[in-house]
Amino acid sequence: MHVSTPSSALSGRGAGLTLALVSAVAFGGSGPAAKPLINAGLDPLHVTWLRVAGAAVVLLPLAWRHRGLLLRRPALLAGFGLLAVAGVQACYFAAISRIPVGVALLVEYLAPALVLGWVRFVQRRPVTRAAGVGVVLAVGGLACVVEIWAGLGFDPLGLLLALGAACCQVGYFVLSDHGTGDPGGTAAPDPLGVIAYGLLFGALLLTAVARPWEMEWQVLGGQAELGGARVPAAVLLCWIVLVATVAAYLTGVISVRRLSPQVAGVVACLEAVVATVLAWVLLDERLSAVQALGGVLVLAGAFIAQRTTPTTPPAGPVAGSGAAEKSGKPGESGKAEKGDDGGSGGSRLPVDTPAP
Repeated sequence: MHVSTPSSALSGRGAGLTLALVSAVAFGGSGPAAKPLINAGLDPLHVTWLRVAGAAVVLLPLAWRHRGLLLRRPALLAGFGLLAVAGVQACYFAAISRIPVGVALLVEYLAPALVLGWVRFVQRRPVTRAAGVGVVLAVGGLACVVEIWAGLGFDPLGLLLALGAACCQVGYFVLSDHGTGDPGGTAAPDPLGVIAYGLLFGALLLTAVARPWEMEWQVLGGQAELGGARVPAAVLLCWIVLVATVAAYLTGVISVRRLSPQVAGVVACLEAVVATVLAWVLLDERLSAVQALGGVLVLAGAFIAQRTTPTTPPAGPVAGSGAAEKSGKPGESGKAEKGDDGGSGGSRLPVDTPAP
């Protein structure tokens, strides 16, 4: 019988942290790569369709391997495709077409606070004081990010779209509660299968909504401006599909399996930092000192909320939101993460993964 040694445990933890960091960086790069395509003439919804459909095609072998999920958990797969894939990504990409990437992702990080609202007012379950502090910090930080005292310095529709991405993340977290196995003892669905079928369902839904046959396909054969340089649009699309979606989701799932959901969720907060820094360097989107401070408060609020998430259904007060499941966008060992915006997205799932 194999017994884990302290050194092997540390090695596994180190690998998990590395994968979680890779996932956060990959998810964080989706917005800065997508915005040049939008500026070049592609509709945000078409960019969303390209991302989701491309990733779905790449993950078809995984979908075939877990084809039994279609019969066992069709509602979970459809809900994940609708909210965690199509909803988060479409709202996030539409938001970054109107407001800075960093601002859109920070608004999306209100999801932990919104989940607490769902727990408290819809499920009518109490929340801990620490979780409440996290909500206050996140909302206060958001007020600084959007400079609300100046009468909203950003496009109101863009902010509403980013908030829509956050609301879709809430749906993702709520679905997470239904992705850990049935009360009758049915095993939890494999997160890799949920990812693959979620992308397939999302692609089908987006095909009907985005009408890709009306897309400006010639844009993909041209170039887009990124950081003052001309970059082939096809290269940016490959990055979005292969790195910011496929690699981000898969590394996020594996990292959660090696780490606790809380640790992976904290690392996932780096997605907002990565996206903001990349947008600053590549897109010249800068945040003021007050906005940067607000961003720190938003991430601190998300951190506190997810640190207080219980790992088992509590008999007493509910402590937190479930945002710890977000590692490129989450879950306990049986759960699946920006949106695109996911998003933010992230970009993240009702099994082991965030984000856009």
